[in-house]
Amino acid sequence: MSVSNTGLSDRPATVTAPRDSGGLAGDRLMSMDAYRGFVMLLMAAEILQFHRLHEAFPNSVLWGLLAYHQSHVEWAGCSLHDLIQPSFSFLVGVALPYSLAARLNRGQSVRMQFGHALRRSLILILLGIFLRSTHREQTYFTFEDTLTQIGLGYPFLFLLGTTRPRTQWIALAGILVGYWLLFVLYPAPGPDFNYSAVGVPPDWPEHYTGIAAHFNKNSNVAWAFDQWFLNLFPREKPFLFNGGGYATLSFIPTLGTMLLGLQAGQWLRAGMPARSLLRQFLIAGAAGLALGLLLDVTGICPIVKRIWTPAWVLFSGGWCFWLLALFYGIIDVARKRRWAFFLTVIGMNSIAIYCLVHLIDQFIINSFHIHLGHGPFQLLGPAYEPLLTGAATLGVFYLILLWMYRRRLFIRI
Repeated sequence: MSVSNTGLSDRPATVTAPRDSGGLAGDRLMSMDAYRGFVMLLMAAEILQFHRLHEAFPNSVLWGLLAYHQSHVEWAGCSLHDLIQPSFSFLVGVALPYSLAARLNRGQSVRMQFGHALRRSLILILLGIFLRSTHREQTYFTFEDTLTQIGLGYPFLFLLGTTRPRTQWIALAGILVGYWLLFVLYPAPGPDFNYSAVGVPPDWPEHYTGIAAHFNKNSNVAWAFDQWFLNLFPREKPFLFNGGGYATLSFIPTLGTMLLGLQAGQWLRAGMPARSLLRQFLIAGAAGLALGLLLDVTGICPIVKRIWTPAWVLFSGGWCFWLLALFYGIIDVARKRRWAFFLTVIGMNSIAIYCLVHLIDQFIINSFHIHLGHGPFQLLGPAYEPLLTGAATLGVFYLILLWMYRRRLFIRI
């Protein structure tokens, strides 16, 4: 990892704008940075703790809605918060064609580029483990968080990025079908399965039956793999289950999400007219949503983000295409850019904000309370203290990122 005053290493400083986009050739696709900034803002905004206000005002529709979309669903389904990780992964795929072209223009061979991809992968994995190990007694080896999942799949994404689109689509289909078979061929939990031993209430309403039962929480093949794999590492106590049901093997279908982003990035670089490109994004999004929902309602494969089911790849990928179309259409086609500056500042330093949120959020909050007390954050009443404290902390994060942006300091891997 390094700090650069020229830009991020996974994409060039400028990219070519499609024809009829209303911009000049060589304009930066600001929509990619704004979309990434929107995603990172959603992640950082957890600190606003909308759930605390929902608890204080249980009859409020507003706080109930905000609290729901600031948390992950229990198992099946989707909230806005659930789209953070797939969006981040999708955008890694979108950026890859630009990265490959920029490095090729600098005279780097495919072998040199693959070496960089391997280094980037290792750094992402180690950074993910480091951040998850903060405030623990020893290194906490876990591989289900966003950075490690991307890191595990990135070398394969790079290799597929050097192939033809037809090969990439075949690889995506193979990932989805193969991962589905991996789950359904593993024995489903029987009536005597001890769910309590794996942190799941026996009467949990999210239990599936039929084929979908192979995707039940902490009783599937990904959970069985982690019971073996994670216990190969030093641990404070043996690994039995992940409380949220997350799994290491999710990096395989996460690669599928990145491949969808790769297709979007290749379409962006193809130079097609902007309206045709927007239409393609919208059609791809609709197809992903429809296929994901079809798999879910038929019981073939549920939409579960926590184990990144094939239906989730398609469903969340559909939303990612639509969100990219939204940002691209407004910012790079309609040229409505001024409003997006705030998001761009965040998006151009996504690794920095990710680390800030995980490392110093509590330090900033404690500093506010030490030097200012609790009074200024209770102006609207005690119930609003977490919201105002979180908003002030977000403000500090943004000032740091704005300072870095003004000095063109960007964390790159």
